[in-house]
Amino acid sequence: MGYLDPKTDPALPPPEETRPSPVTIRLQAVARAAKFHGTNLDPRDYRAEPGEDVPSVAALARWLEENGLDARGMRLQWATLVHMRDVPPIVLMFGDGSAGLMVGADDVDGVVWLIDPFAPDGAPPVAVDELRLQQAWTGDVLLVRAHADSTRGEPPIDATWLWNLVRGERSLLRNIILGSLVISVLAIFPPLIVMQVIDRVVNYHSMATLVSITGLLVVMSFYEIVLTYARRELTLVISTRLDTRISLAVFDRLLALPLEFFEREQTGSVIGRVSAIYKVRQFMTGRLLSTFLDLFTLVVVMPLLFWLSPALAWMTIAAAGAIGLVVVIGMAPMGRLLTRQINAEMTRSSTMYETVAGIRTIKTLALEPTRRHLWDERTAEVVRATLASGRMSNWISMMVMPLDMFINRGVILIGAYLAITSTSSGLEAGALMAFTMLGGRVAAPLVGMARLIDDINDVRASLGEAGSVLNRPTETQALTSGMRPPIHGALSFVDVSFTYPGAPSPALSDITFDVPAGTMLGLVGRSGSGKSTITRLLQGVSRSYTGFLRLDGIDLREINLTYLRRSCGVVLQDNFLFRGTIRDNIVAGRPGLTMEAVVRAARLAGAEEFIERMPAGYETWIEEGSTNISGGQRQRLAIARAVISDPRLMILDEATSALDPESEALVNANLQRLAHGRTMVIVSHRLSSLVECDQICVMDHGHVVDIAPHAILLERCEIYRTLWTQQNRHPSTPDNPDAPADGMLTSSEEPGA
Repeated sequence: MGYLDPKTDPALPPPEETRPSPVTIRLQAVARAAKFHGTNLDPRDYRAEPGEDVPSVAALARWLEENGLDARGMRLQWATLVHMRDVPPIVLMFGDGSAGLMVGADDVDGVVWLIDPFAPDGAPPVAVDELRLQQAWTGDVLLVRAHADSTRGEPPIDATWLWNLVRGERSLLRNIILGSLVISVLAIFPPLIVMQVIDRVVNYHSMATLVSITGLLVVMSFYEIVLTYARRELTLVISTRLDTRISLAVFDRLLALPLEFFEREQTGSVIGRVSAIYKVRQFMTGRLLSTFLDLFTLVVVMPLLFWLSPALAWMTIAAAGAIGLVVVIGMAPMGRLLTRQINAEMTRSSTMYETVAGIRTIKTLALEPTRRHLWDERTAEVVRATLASGRMSNWISMMVMPLDMFINRGVILIGAYLAITSTSSGLEAGALMAFTMLGGRVAAPLVGMARLIDDINDVRASLGEAGSVLNRPTETQALTSGMRPPIHGALSFVDVSFTYPGAPSPALSDITFDVPAGTMLGLVGRSGSGKSTITRLLQGVSRSYTGFLRLDGIDLREINLTYLRRSCGVVLQDNFLFRGTIRDNIVAGRPGLTMEAVVRAARLAGAEEFIERMPAGYETWIEEGSTNISGGQRQRLAIARAVISDPRLMILDEATSALDPESEALVNANLQRLAHGRTMVIVSHRLSSLVECDQICVMDHGHVVDIAPHAILLERCEIYRTLWTQQNRHPSTPDNPDAPADGMLTSSEEPGA
């Protein structure tokens, strides 16, 4: 915390030369407040904002909310703070970048009780009065609490969700409505002024009237310009805020979807359906908002039209209503054609994504003609759908055009006829001109409302497409709630069974075995025996298993999913590296770690030697797809990324399969060091890399056949002995060129021979 007097206050941190940095103290204070509510946070997991030297209150609140807590930053006065007794710990922000924890207050004595974030549990708090606190406190506080209902569901992505987003901006909307109303009132004056100019100034040659009208027009125009600018500014702000909120909500929901969903769905299709939400964004911040604002013009202008000429006003309304009727009639077929066009464009986008993602395979197998033919077919379907919807839109526009011309041109001709032939109409030249200017303002909102109905169909379809992805069950509950116990690595499987959705037979059947903490466990077996399924269960990827899977005696499904995955180091057969530097990729999960930790992790993974040979070392840039490094180098960087957080449980699923013999030997030599003090689960088809394991679990068709060290398995396990023999046959020699090489069968040894 910020240090008030470390020499005299026993609960405060040690002197300057040994205390942590202010930023570390601030993060620890927040973590201590979260721990009070049952959530264990690691300050190393905090991701700083770009250019952020000291964590801001807003960034800290976001960090807490990402971990399932409610947090709110506030600025308080001493008079308010000193009355906050019997409250959970409050984080007080200090001017030096650190923070303290307030655990109580006494308004009678005029003190608050603070505790050092690094103080041990049970350490006594320190009483601090207003004078001493104000020397360090900035006035900012962070209030933390647990969710009132941690089991609440996520709202579906639908019209109600959109409406709630809009309601959140009601203060801005109120200002926009007020500005639009004033602008609409000012908009009726120019036509009235034109009417006066024609009827009074021109007919009577009155220069004084012209000067007065000119001055009035200049003043009103000035106010209209200012108000229009203000309304556009407010509209831009609300559009940007809605756009931001929609984008953040959609991306958060997408990240919360389980891995199993992405494994089943085509990536291009998922991206295309989620991207449909941006049509909703364009609708809300475009036509919907403009039509809504135009309605105020309609409300203000309509009475004036009836005052100028009831007959012409009814004609204008009738023509505008006819335009709306045409649009409504054409809405259904137009909606079907638009849906067809959207689906065709999504299919084409999926083809594009698949082509780019698989470009290496396409180039290797010379599949360009095949992909080009497929792209031509997809493009042809898009063209047909676009032409069909465009032609329907053209027909609707052609039917609307005569009615629109009548409002803009026919009304003035009829008005002129009435002015000439009917003395009772009282319609003079100036009034006719004013009516013509205002008539167009009536048609636009009415036509906009009709077209709005058409757009609603498109928006409904887009919401449906996005909802088909985003409204699926998410992992949010598991990611933000659950236990966060200290991880030691003891594993226990009791009658665990699991079946993949749609699979005819279970992947695991009644798996039962125990692994003490610190054990090096190998998983072997033929393809499809269930080895990788066990690693998926340990990572929490699949949770719909039966039986009991415990980590340190706690059911795995009771542990917070984010905490579980951050406590495990996972290296897969094919690891993805992000576009960025080597250092950025190694610290991807723990961006707050130092360079010393990066070097140590690289050394453990056997990656240090090739990194140091690169011109930029740890700052070497990795291109998209890791095209500028070898497969073995990529695998060793993935191992470094896994061990940098010093996990108590490590899972290596065919982690050395992509390595050349030299790199594999180097990594295997480091496995003993990697395994020190942690549990390791190693899946490998190469049994030679598992010889040093404490236990080797042999699996076959989802069952555990045997579990024991290597030497014992060779004696008593037929499957293991067969696999070992196949992989360790003597290679062919010059004296016996026909001998089988390393597990290969000759024609006479084929099964059934």
